[in-house]
Amino acid sequence: MPALRDPRFRRLLIGQSLSSFGDSALYLSLAIWAKDLTGSNAAAGAVFFALGLPVLLAPLAGHLVDKVNRRRLLVTTNAVTGVGVLSLLAVRSAGQLWILYAVAAGYGVSFALLSAGRAGLLKDLVRAEDLADANASFQAVGQGLRLASPLAGAAIYTAFGGGALAVLDAATFLAAVIALLSIRVEESVPAPGPGQTLRRELTAGFRHLRETPSLGHIALIVAVAFGVLGFLESTDFAVIEHGLHRPASFFGVLNSVQGGGSVLGGLTSALVLRRLGPSRTVGAALVVDAIGAAALISSNLVVVLAGSAVMGVAVSWLLVGYATARQLWTPPRLQGRVAAAADVLVNGPQTASIALGAVLIGLLDYRVLLLVLTAVLLACGATLARVRERVPDDQLV
Repeated sequence: MPALRDPRFRRLLIGQSLSSFGDSALYLSLAIWAKDLTGSNAAAGAVFFALGLPVLLAPLAGHLVDKVNRRRLLVTTNAVTGVGVLSLLAVRSAGQLWILYAVAAGYGVSFALLSAGRAGLLKDLVRAEDLADANASFQAVGQGLRLASPLAGAAIYTAFGGGALAVLDAATFLAAVIALLSIRVEESVPAPGPGQTLRRELTAGFRHLRETPSLGHIALIVAVAFGVLGFLESTDFAVIEHGLHRPASFFGVLNSVQGGGSVLGGLTSALVLRRLGPSRTVGAALVVDAIGAAALISSNLVVVLAGSAVMGVAVSWLLVGYATARQLWTPPRLQGRVAAAADVLVNGPQTASIALGAVLIGLLDYRVLLLVLTAVLLACGATLARVRERVPDDQLV
């Protein structure tokens, strides 16, 4: 991949990947920790609520990213989060449960800043023609680490306790800080322009999506797709119980198979992007995702496993294609706000569909939900797959 030839990008990739490994190892174990302290499933589930709640601050995070030095912001965010994680060393009983929730919420804020900040930094660091390779590298490495980190985190927690995990995570944040400090990049500066109200500043990302036809079209279709993808949170366990007649623990197998597919998707996404362009790549991803969802209707183990792997490939193509489109068609100092707007348009519909799926799974056969999911994904994918684009040079900003 051409992006990997740049030593600055390699250092960024290594630093952020190490940090992501520590994050996944720890925050997925926070729920186990809360369960051990209280014996309550609700207390464990509240960890993920605390982690997801800061998504409401995404527009504010995007605005901040666009107004400051990105590298400095990333360094500060990693450093502060690393220090905050060490507060977990004080947790001894259920009386300190609030510390777990505070750290989880801090993670949510950190993720919002790091995601938007990295998008903006990549725009300044990497040539436009290498953005697909850069995003594909992050996706492949990230998905690979995501396969191992939860198991590693659970093993360390079981053997040495949550404090040891906290120290490990803090060390990975330090690695990210060192990597970022070693990078030299000439960053774009915020456009002066006329003064605007805070409301207009915060909504600038949404306006850019609306006013950029190619990008807005992708964003709309992806939002619709995620409006049904949340059904999988409810149907996966029904597939395991009623389709495959396996115990709930088999979910780990499906998750690992999908993760393997995501790694393969990350490795191939740059090639697909170069051949198809962003819109058709996202469209192809949604069609492939629909094929994988249809396979889950089967009661044949091999077919279901193949469907899970195919869906993993599709997720990587979708995420890399969508991220690259945003970076190509967005000015440097609007990257943070557009990334934040895109996150809202994904997380909002997905959260709603998870809630709706939880209700419908008690009323309908899970295969009906999978058929609806398949039909919507096919329609969305077909809409984008018909677009013929190669990202003309005069559209690059």
